[in-house]
Amino acid sequence: MSLSVSSAIRAALLTGEPHAKVMATREVARDWRLGRLVWSVDCAMPAQPTWPDQPELLPPNQMPRRSKGGSGRGRVALWHALAHIEFVAIDLALDMAGRFGEQMGEEFISDFLAVAADEAMHFALLDRKLRSLGSHYGALPAHAGLWQAAQETAHAVDARLAIVPMVLEARGLDVTPSTSERVRSQGDEHGARILERILDDEIRHVAVGTKHFLRICDEMGESAQNHWQNLVNAHFKGRLKAPFNDSAREAAGLPREYYAGIAS
Repeated sequence: MSLSVSSAIRAALLTGEPHAKVMATREVARDWRLGRLVWSVDCAMPAQPTWPDQPELLPPNQMPRRSKGGSGRGRVALWHALAHIEFVAIDLALDMAGRFGEQMGEEFISDFLAVAADEAMHFALLDRKLRSLGSHYGALPAHAGLWQAAQETAHAVDARLAIVPMVLEARGLDVTPSTSERVRSQGDEHGARILERILDDEIRHVAVGTKHFLRICDEMGESAQNHWQNLVNAHFKGRLKAPFNDSAREAAGLPREYYAGIAS
């Protein structure tokens, strides 16, 4: 008997060891794409994924300050922080597909399982980069707050889309180019190419989220811009801060008028 897509997604979410989670995520995405999983939602998603014992997760205000210089310790801290973002992003994409797939349909599941597979590949690249520097994922503390957006928006797919792809991933579009330039200026061409690959993929991820958000707004008869701004004000605990990468955001279907009016 074939496995259901929801049970396969749940199993990947409950896989804690990083390499095993990467492989489980790739397998779910591949099996769904090849028609090996049944279109059935027969189990609930966990409230929180399983994560490894390390890294130690700290509140944002307890995270050690990271040097922006090119020292060995500063370089490891940068790549570790990026690896943690991508590791949590795997679970954010899996949970999106599993939690809201029944409501949103097969194309939605296909899109977010493809995003999850991308995030798994990004994490694998970054963990390999860490190992080339003599470190590994889990060697340093990491930000505990990245899953909060999922908890805050577990009740509604429009809120989840508004916050995760259209705020959090869109923020990556803003900061990755300057990080890539800094890495290249330190003589790390390989690292800069990794970040440029991630940026290209993240533009597509924001576009996927925006596409489905616009569809929901169209079905509701709502102004997408107004609805997005209301959801951000209600569910996003941080601030939308300039500078913005307007060209990348525009390429992802997120025009400046969406965020300029509510940016701090």
